[in-house]
Amino acid sequence: MRSVFEVLAEPNRRQLLELLRTTERPVGDLVAELGVSQPAVSKHLRVLRDAGLVEVRSQAQQRLYRVHAEPLRSVDEWLVPYRRMWESRLDDLERHLDVGPDT
Repeated sequence: MRSVFEVLAEPNRRQLLELLRTTERPVGDLVAELGVSQPAVSKHLRVLRDAGLVEVRSQAQQRLYRVHAEPLRSVDEWLVPYRRMWESRLDDLERHLDVGPDT
């Protein structure tokens, strides 16, 4: 099984997650938005589903996909030290700007 990082490395998969972030959507909508073939979108959705990043449900004759965010927790946890690093640098910049050029 691929790691969440491996799955997210592919730009089309990240775009699919972004398209699904706010609402569930059928494959046809995703094909139109992404601008790639239906088989390619289906392949990416299968990879996302296998990684646990999307869920699918059937409604009549449609398959509706939606984000399942829990696996993204590992990405968020991995980013914690980097977030701290950037916060520290932004704090340093803020202090520098507060001092101003006249001092």
